[in-house]
Amino acid sequence: MKQYEAVIKVMEKNGGFATLKYLNENALKLDGAEWKTKTPFASIRRIVQDSRFFFKIKPGLWALNSYKSKLPNNILEIIKESKTPLEKEQKYTHYYYQGILAEIGTLHEYQVYIPAQDKNKPYLNKKLKDVTTLDKIPYFTYDYIIKRITSIDVIWVNDRNFPATIFEVEHSTNFINSLNKFHELIDFFTHMVIVSDKQRMAQFNSVSNLSVYKDLKDRVKFCDYEYLENYYSNPFQFKQFMK
Repeated sequence: MKQYEAVIKVMEKNGGFATLKYLNENALKLDGAEWKTKTPFASIRRIVQDSRFFFKIKPGLWALNSYKSKLPNNILEIIKESKTPLEKEQKYTHYYYQGILAEIGTLHEYQVYIPAQDKNKPYLNKKLKDVTTLDKIPYFTYDYIIKRITSIDVIWVNDRNFPATIFEVEHSTNFINSLNKFHELIDFFTHMVIVSDKQRMAQFNSVSNLSVYKDLKDRVKFCDYEYLENYYSNPFQFKQFMK
């Protein structure tokens, strides 16, 4: 079996689509496939760029041309959303990146929290609740603070039950609501990350430089979608999630 045939077979078994992470984990184990290379991950990245067989949905998320009309509804919605302007809400894309962040957190042995209202939302061929480990945020501080941060998109909780890293996925809104949530944790040693399209980085910098956020701006990192997907596809090529 040729390498590209192995990738096609794995995608077919997964419903016609797959993340690079999924392909890395499964195509190399397929019986009959030969991967005579020291860099199989790079080979898979090259293979999926062959437009005769595959098309790109999002950075790190690919599908088979032959399944274009047969993909699951939530994947079709992500494809549809990818063609809309940045200022439009893209809820299925939002759920997709929430799920990626949750999986990365679990990989690094954090407990993972996602808001209750999002847990039944679709993530690839799962639901977001399938990639979380916490139903509630641990009571690490005052009730009023916990109540105000329950809507944060993804929280990684360490083994001492403190929030280690918090994430907000911001596709179209102006970042203010996210920064206000983050400000609730300014007295804690918590890493804070905004995830968005790289085209919005200038807007993020403009908002975070407002005087009202002067104590917060150096605490918040900006992570673009492409960096997130590259990390998710092969996390062990990076020493840490955010440099």
